[in-house]
Amino acid sequence: VSTTVTADDSAITTVWSTGLEYSTGTYGGDDDIEEIYLPVGVSLNFPRVSLNLTVPYLSVRGPAGTEVGDSGGQTLPGSGDTVTESGLGDVIAGITVYDVAYSDELGLALDLAARVKFGTADVDKGLGTGEQDVTLRADFYKFYEQATLLGSVGYKFRGAPEGVELRDVLIASVGGSYYPGDRNSIGLFYDYRESAIPDSDAISELTATFARRLNNSWTLQFYVFTGFSESSSDWGGGFAVIVG
Repeated sequence: VSTTVTADDSAITTVWSTGLEYSTGTYGGDDDIEEIYLPVGVSLNFPRVSLNLTVPYLSVRGPAGTEVGDSGGQTLPGSGDTVTESGLGDVIAGITVYDVAYSDELGLALDLAARVKFGTADVDKGLGTGEQDVTLRADFYKFYEQATLLGSVGYKFRGAPEGVELRDVLIASVGGSYYPGDRNSIGLFYDYRESAIPDSDAISELTATFARRLNNSWTLQFYVFTGFSESSSDWGGGFAVIVG
């Protein structure tokens, strides 16, 4: 359900979202690791600032000793018998400031974002590192009549879990969305993330998206992705339901 509060000509809206993502890959190991990620999110949107919170459920099937990071993080394959572990994932809180720089004449905009991943996932089950990570990001937009191009660059500061050496990493993405009508959009995005693990490949993935706005409140989004390195998922996909 979406709510809107208006005061002094400023609208404050609340947007809820949920969905499901499935991914599979070996991540440099010998056996497939399957992950199911089910987030529930809420955003409080002010005219130029958005605050958001995501609480996920995570299920991982793979060799015993497998360790996973947050959504889009690095997976460390285990070597034991195949087991399934599930539970609360890492809770994520974020803030985005819109139009830090903006030119209507050039159709350009710059947003700045920060995200904190709290180490709430069970370390003993391999569902997280148990540490807090902080990500800072800048998003650049170029607007056209029926399309938007996006370039993003940021840096992720990793916590230091006991017994594992994780490096701070550069993250980047580039892509765009095309709007063939008032309610539909299609997109293609390439994501790059340096490896947090020394001597491992960077994460390199391509994602295709389709979204349809059903009415003034409800939007459905579907996506599929594939990876190009040992540290990436072989493939995956999911959907999201956004109300707001």
